[in-house]
Order: sequence, then C-alpha cells, then structure tokens
Amino acid sequence: MTPPIVQACLQSSAVTALLGSGTAMRFYSFGEAEQGVAKPYAVWQVVSGSPENYLAGRPDADSITLQVDVYADTGEAARKVRDAIRDAIELDAYVTRWGVEGRDPETKNYRASFDVDWWVSR
Repeated sequence: MTPPIVQACLQSSAVTALLGSGTAMRFYSFGEAEQGVAKPYAVWQVVSGSPENYLAGRPDADSITLQVDVYADTGEAARKVRDAIRDAIELDAYVTRWGVEGRDPETKNYRASFDVDWWVSR
C-alpha cells in the first residue's frame, strides 16, 4: 500500500538536482530523516486512506492521502523543492491541499507543505 512517490521523484531531473539521487536522495518517509540531514530535504507520510471496496470481491486499489513537507534554509528554496515534487507527481496523483508555510522558531528551518491523493493498485 505504499504509493510510488519516491520512485516518481527519482525519475525527475528537477527533483534529483535539488534533493540528490538514488539512495542518497534526501526524501524520507516520516521518522527516517536523520538528525542534521543536509537541507533542503523533504519528508512524506500517509495521513489517511481507504480501500476501493466492492460488494462482490476484494478491493483492487487503495486511495491514499499523503502529506509532504519540505525543509530548507530559505523560503524560496523550500518552495522550489515543493514545486519540483509537485511537477514530478501530478500526472499520477492529485494535489488536494497547499499547507501552511512557516519557519520553525528553534531550528530556523523554512517549511512548505502540501497534501496529495494517490490511487495505488494492489
């Protein structure tokens, strides 16, 4: 039930130019970004979802809502990464919410966020 968001971003030259490529790509499932990771970086997590239920059989797909958060040293850099990720995935998924932008008072990191709905075949 994992949406192919990382795979889609690995195929985007705009995303890999900003976040790196291969196993060194700085795009993490929540909780997997190490302390002190280089910026910019992005994280994603599943925030909701539901199976495509049928009366006469098992579901063959799941609808999954992801939250993507980008962290950077500047607001401009956070927006640039957010937009690159959006462009990499929006032919396969739907952006459903632009999240709040802000700056963390402790870390001083800038953050840009959005939600995306993805249909994942089983």
